[in-house]
Amino acid sequence: MIDTKPLDGKVVLVAITKHGAAQAAKLAPMLPQADVVTSLKFAHLFEDAANTVKPYEGALRAQISLMFRDYDQIIYFISLGAVVRLIAPHMKSKDEDPGVLVVDDAGQYVIPVLSGHVGGANAWAEFVAGLMDATPVLTTASDVGKTIPVDILGRELGWKVECPKINITRVSAHVVNEEPIALIDERENPSMDWWTRSNDLPKTIHLFEKFEDVDMDKFSGVLWVTKRALPEKIWDTLHEKLVVYRP
Repeated sequence: MIDTKPLDGKVVLVAITKHGAAQAAKLAPMLPQADVVTSLKFAHLFEDAANTVKPYEGALRAQISLMFRDYDQIIYFISLGAVVRLIAPHMKSKDEDPGVLVVDDAGQYVIPVLSGHVGGANAWAEFVAGLMDATPVLTTASDVGKTIPVDILGRELGWKVECPKINITRVSAHVVNEEPIALIDERENPSMDWWTRSNDLPKTIHLFEKFEDVDMDKFSGVLWVTKRALPEKIWDTLHEKLVVYRP
């Protein structure tokens, strides 16, 4: 079952074609907090919606920089190829870019295009797909493989990631390649509240309650939930194998 619980963030629905605007008009009442950007000739399709409608004339390209600045999620009812060309000049990094999604003209598929994890586009794709009775098309390896998303693990619990970015890249690769990973949860009452998927935890993820219990030579990566102050020696020893989460 696809999750349809409300998500946070400033959202805009963008439609430039007749069929795309019709799909956006169906979704708009279910997302009354979302703004709508559409071609002036299709603005009448949103007359009964509670959304703020921003009709435009001319080229949509001129609107993209403002969307990237003002919104957390941009949902385009436009072809995927066109969206890629539109947003390419405005992309900076996954830490700065908004989530970008594409819905096809038939309303069958919802595709996260940009900032799937950190920007939340994957979660929004599943949310919107649930509202539209559509299929979310996720291509992020950890989502496809239904394993741990290293870069956002525990985010819904308020955890903060602490490590060089290269560590996240390296350990994420080890996770999706099904290499052995040690997950150390040193909270006072450790639990699996960080595991939000419906499937079982992959067998390559091994749980521990103390750092000292782990034979580091047996693991390709270490995910460590802790309040400890870590000496440089630990970072140097584990090098690019360690990702720390601060609860």
